[in-house]
Amino acid sequence: MSVSVKDVAALAGVSVGTVSNVMNRPEKVSAVVAARVQSAIDDLGFVRNDAARQLRARRSKTIGMIVLDVRNPFFTDLARAAEDRAARDGLSIILGNSDEKAERESTYLDLFEEQRMHGVLISPFGDMTDRLHRLRERGIPAVLVDRTSTDDAFSSVSVDDVAGGNLAVDHLISQGRTSIAFVGGPLGIRQVVDRLEGARAAAAGHPEVSLEVIITGALSVIEGRAAGNAILARPAGDRPDAVFAANDLIAMGVLQALNMQGQLHVPRDIALIGYDDIDFASAAVVPLSSIRQPTALLGQTAVQILLEEAADPALAARQVVFQPELVVRESTFSPDRAAARPNLPESSLER
Repeated sequence: MSVSVKDVAALAGVSVGTVSNVMNRPEKVSAVVAARVQSAIDDLGFVRNDAARQLRARRSKTIGMIVLDVRNPFFTDLARAAEDRAARDGLSIILGNSDEKAERESTYLDLFEEQRMHGVLISPFGDMTDRLHRLRERGIPAVLVDRTSTDDAFSSVSVDDVAGGNLAVDHLISQGRTSIAFVGGPLGIRQVVDRLEGARAAAAGHPEVSLEVIITGALSVIEGRAAGNAILARPAGDRPDAVFAANDLIAMGVLQALNMQGQLHVPRDIALIGYDDIDFASAAVVPLSSIRQPTALLGQTAVQILLEEAADPALAARQVVFQPELVVRESTFSPDRAAARPNLPESSLER
């Protein structure tokens, strides 16, 4: 038989309201009364029902967060930064992994709506606009992370991926590369599309440069390895001399394929650059050049905006866009092919 607040009040000889004050507003109760109530709680083994309390208050102390792939260190670092910021306000993060599947994304949104979350952070795979509007109508704000809002209806915190794609391909061209392959997908992921758009814009300014697109089924090491093996299977004259991978996991898969066969050398034969600059990039067997995102700043800013919108639903949506940074390592720098090393800030050169 469960113990109720009324049972605690009866044993302590106080009102139900006094028990509530001890648990929620202890400054309103004398030390003597608080001790008597706490003794009754301990004797009866009473456990407060936070879920019921949150439903009555219509606001949970938990933020729901949905990311595309929790196996990707970029998203785990993003979630960690969000968690650290939320903890400063006494809130917790529940992390959901959509695994790049719209139906799983929708299932998590159903759960977060049922639990009356304090708010929702989402890096969406599908078009969740209607669902997010429904959440807002229920008093649950939502902020897009690593993705811009298509209609400015919701606040977003993102990185300029078009600029990032441009940075990556411009760097490859500066190293004397003229046959570049973009490897990544699926194209249902907005970040992939934006990075490809930037890559195409950079290549378009150089008539001697060609850019092919190799679509993958996911942003994973396995898919990158398959793409690398496909490149190796081509005749020597039909291979690209550089690869821009849509993220570092794809890039590491490509690198694994090239290294295992031993036919080609990175970067002498094929230069390779990734995206995200996860911790493993610098530790790869050939340290990986990458486009760095300010991951911690993304997570912290997203939570800050969400808290402000939860406190004031009338706030106008904001679109915060950070700029990416080129980080150069051994996988792209080939002195014998480049006319000159690019003039980059010292902080961007990691040797």
